[in-house]
Order: sequence, then structure tokens, then C-alpha cells
Amino acid sequence: MSTPYLRLVDGGNAGLAQDDLQATPGRHVPLGQMLVADGVMTQGQLAAALGQQAWLSAPLGEIVVAEGWGTEGQVQAALARQFGLRRADLAGTPPDPALMALRPVAFWLHHKALPWFEHGRMIFVATAQPEKIDALRAELSDLPRRVIPILATRAEIETAVAHHFGRDLAAAAETRLPIHLSCRRWNASHRLAVALAVLLVLVGFMLMPGLTLTVLGALGAGAALAFAALRIAALCVCLARPIPRARASAGSALSAERRPRVSVLVPLFREREIAHALVERLCRLTYPKALLDVILVLEAQDTVTRETLERTTLPRWMRVVTVPALSGLTTKPRAMNYALDFARGDIIGVWDAEDAPGADQIERVAAHFAAAPPDVVCVQGILDFYNPRANWMARCFALEYSAWFRVVMPALDRLRLVLPLGGTTLFFRRDALERLGRWDAHSVTEDADLGMRLCRAGWRTEMLNSTTYEEATCRPWPWIKQRSRWLKGFMVTYLVHMASPARLWRELGTRRFLSFQAFFLGTIGQFMLAPVLWSYWMMMFGLGHPALGVVPGQFFMLAGSVILAVEVISVVVAGVGALRAGRRFLIPWIVTMPFYFMLGAVAAAKAILELIVAPHYWDKTQHGQTPAEQGQSQVRGA
Repeated sequence: MSTPYLRLVDGGNAGLAQDDLQATPGRHVPLGQMLVADGVMTQGQLAAALGQQAWLSAPLGEIVVAEGWGTEGQVQAALARQFGLRRADLAGTPPDPALMALRPVAFWLHHKALPWFEHGRMIFVATAQPEKIDALRAELSDLPRRVIPILATRAEIETAVAHHFGRDLAAAAETRLPIHLSCRRWNASHRLAVALAVLLVLVGFMLMPGLTLTVLGALGAGAALAFAALRIAALCVCLARPIPRARASAGSALSAERRPRVSVLVPLFREREIAHALVERLCRLTYPKALLDVILVLEAQDTVTRETLERTTLPRWMRVVTVPALSGLTTKPRAMNYALDFARGDIIGVWDAEDAPGADQIERVAAHFAAAPPDVVCVQGILDFYNPRANWMARCFALEYSAWFRVVMPALDRLRLVLPLGGTTLFFRRDALERLGRWDAHSVTEDADLGMRLCRAGWRTEMLNSTTYEEATCRPWPWIKQRSRWLKGFMVTYLVHMASPARLWRELGTRRFLSFQAFFLGTIGQFMLAPVLWSYWMMMFGLGHPALGVVPGQFFMLAGSVILAVEVISVVVAGVGALRAGRRFLIPWIVTMPFYFMLGAVAAAKAILELIVAPHYWDKTQHGQTPAEQGQSQVRGA
């Protein structure tokens, strides 16, 4: 290998003495003064930056770059002079792979450093944190070489790490969880069992239709009653007294300490229509940009989104992380597991591509965590739609979300029951997320699974007083595809966690265990067995039914009354949710909800089929059919 310090950015030369290659003491001139002297920023901008630094846990250089007062290159040049360091050209001379193997990839990512090259008894280490070079030297003290620091940007270091360790990190992203907790345990024998169960039901319909319909009807009624129990509990909590929407001490708790750095992962896949609008919406966020780290997560093979983003100017606090292709698995949780290695925040959030979060949402997240006890490791925001008037399906979807996020979930939070997470507007304490094993890369409902593991670990999720608007899937086939993925994921998640029921009961306790059963069995059973329950309405019109030969007709009248009561409860909960969302215009549409849920039966059939043939396939939902701004004007005019 040629001597790489010939490619030092600031013009190093082959005749440089060894002593000159060492980090010499800086001139002790403050960085801000150097940037003013260089003409990078004004004295007024420096005063503003120092004012921010007094209450932000961020270096001055990062504040300058985030505010657009200077470029990263200009700050790097000043830092190089301040610390007496030369700057590395990592692109022109890539790091030596043999040296990078001296430590695990997690070490280099943690220290924002990497070994660049070796010369004689010296090892040149590129670092983005020159102020911490002594600590890095101490960590590398076992090496039989002298550590010589060289300056590089964090982006350059992360790019080099991704180039050398990308495939290893991608492999780790797929297997973060132990197999006994992961959906990847779903193997050929499980698929065969599901196929045999389906075959058994079909044979039962042919040979014993009355008995089969009776058994399935009883199961469907039980599922409906279980889910209704959750709704009744939620309604009682909601009507008994208003559910607190924010912690009273949140603002004071946040002002008493420095703001945390927040990283938000935004997985994107084939988002030609939504990518540019997403950047525009996120630019409305008011959280200090020096502490905001938004990561757009792309798959390596996704040329559609990459080409779209190349035509979009990203702000300095927003960047792209590309997940290497490896095994063919392209799920959202796998992408997030990979991107988390490069995230810089102490709080980790998740948004979807079509999301329009409130401008002050990150402030609310930070305030909530500041006031919350340590066992609250996750906050879940409210999800709503910005296109509720697009068509009938959008109205019904908005009613469904209003009932769930405005009534049921806040009540589950208040009652401290199992709280299944939504797939977006989630924020975690990073240390807890790491201890949980991150996301299950093989799950297609990673949110519900993570919510379960969080409860099993004895931690809590609380609802956040902030709403994120997203696009309602309002066309039949995309809706069916999205709902079938959810149902398939719920099925696998339920079976994985119920592999050891006694252990699950011990970890959750009786109340949470029962709420777990009510949610998963209620959700899955209602959609899967809905056609069986609908068949009983034939008797109300004087038509025959095969089950009449097995069970007396009075039983079905009683069962029908119970199911009707369940529907009434659903109507009331949806109405209360619409009122809490400020959308009275949706209430007349509640009576049409049964027709909306008929599509769920088709989605359930698709989910069962995929459970057998493609359990880990992520059926992508296409977004960008309704502009967010148009949808939000609909909301304001409601």
C-alpha cells in the first residue's frame, strides 16, 4: 500500500517529519472565534450559536452546520487548525480493512473513528471527535503502535464503516432476536400445520356442514365478545373521566435539563410520489436542528426512491442510510435494525413515508420522557388521516382509527394493559430498545411484536399528546393487501408469544395476559370468522341454515342478540372517537361500517394463504394518492 498521508486533504507531503504527524496541542483559540475570523459566520450568529449551546447538548460546530451558518467542511478546517490535526481523504485512500478488523464494528461506530492506515510503528486513526482523542487512545492502548489522530467528518467515517462492514451489519439486522422470540422460527412444519387445519375445515364443510358452522360460529362469537370486552372497558374509562392527554409537569421537566438528541428512522421503499413531500413536511419541525437526526432508510435495490431523493435537496440534519441487499428479506424492521447502528440519538423514533407529524411533536416527546418514570420506555403518538373525505373507504378507515387511537388505546394505557403499538409515531429510549433486541426483522407487524416484548420485560408504553396525520388507504385492493399483512403478522406474533403460555402468563400477569388474548384473538377471529357469523343472519329472513340441525334455533336468536349488542358497542366507540377527533361529519357513516369490514374477510383469507406460502413477505402499501396539504385542508374544513 502506498503511503496514504500523501493524500492528506490539507496538503501533507512525503517529507513530513514523524513528530509533525502527531497531534500537536491546539492554539486554544475557541472554535467560534476561528469561524468568525474565517468569515464563515458573523459575530451575531456566533452569539446565537453560543446561546443555543447553553441549553443544547450539542457541540458548537454541529449547531453552526445545522443552522446553515457554515458547511461541515468549513467547520472541519477550523477544527483541524484548533487541534493541530491534518484531515484525512477517506474517499481517495480507503481505510485498510486489516486494521478495521482490530476492533468490532460497534467500537468504531461508538467512537466515531476508524483506523486509516499503518506506517512504521504508527497507526493513523481518523476521528470525528478530536476532543475525545485521549479516551480513544486509552481504548487502543493494547495495540503495539502509536495512535496518530487524523480528522474526518462523521459522515465520511460512517460511509467507510458501511462500505467495509455493511454486509455484516445487514446479517446482524436479520438475526437480532433469539430465534425463540422471533417470527423466523415459523418454518415448514408450522406452514404444514396451518395448511392441514384449513384442509380439515374444508373437509368439515363438505361432510358435516352443520357441526362445522356451529363450532366456527361459537369461536367467532367468542372472538367478537373478547374484543367487545376491550371496547367496553375503554368506553367506561373514557366516560368516567377525561383521559389525561399530557403530563402536567412535562414542560417544566424539560426546561430543567438539556434537550436530548433525537434520531427518527423513516423507512422508504419505492416511494416515487411521497419522497419530496415527506422532506417538505419534516422541514416544518421546530425541534432544534442540531439535536435532530432524521434518517431516510433505503433498500440497496430501490432505485426509484434513490433517484427521487437525488433530485431533492435534503437539509443538513437529514441523511440517507442504504441497507445492503443480502438474503432477499426486505422488511421494514430489518431496515430499521440496520439504520439504528448509524443513528446518533438517545431517543429513537419511527415515522412512515406518508406521515405529517405535528411541528412540535419532538418537543412533546422529549418533554414526556423527561417527566415519565424510568419504566416508561416508549411513547405512542395518535395516528389520524389527512384525507378522511377522499371517499367512503377513507371515512370508514378514519372512524376505525379514531375509535382505536382516541378511545381504546388511551384506555389501555390508563388501565396498564398490553398496548399494541402502531407502526409509526413511536419513540423509544434507545438503551431500552437495544436491550429488547430491537425489532424482529422477520415480522410483518413489528410494532405489535415489539409492544408485546416491551410488556413482557416489565416496561410500559404511554400515549403521547401529539397527532401524526397519514394517508388513509382508500382503494379496495391496496386496503386488502395492507390489512392482510396486519392480520398475518398478528397471527404469527400470537403463535410465537404463545409458544410457552405459562411463561407468558407469569411475565404479563393475569390482567395483561387476558388483554393480550382479547386483542389478538379478537382481532384475528372477527375478520377470519366474520362470514360464518354473517351466515346466521339468514335465519332472520326465514331462510334455512345447516346449523339448525345441530343447535336449537333459540340459541341462534340469543347469539344474534349478543352479536347485535357487540355491533352497538362498536358504533358507540366509533362515535365517541369521532367526537374526540373533532370529526362530527364522520358520525353518519358509522352505520356503513359492517360493509367496510366485509373487505376484512377477503384480507383474512389472503393472510391465511400467505401464512402458508409466504409468511415473511411484506406486501407494500402504495402511498401518495392524496396530497397531504389537500388532505389537511379537508381536516380543517371539517
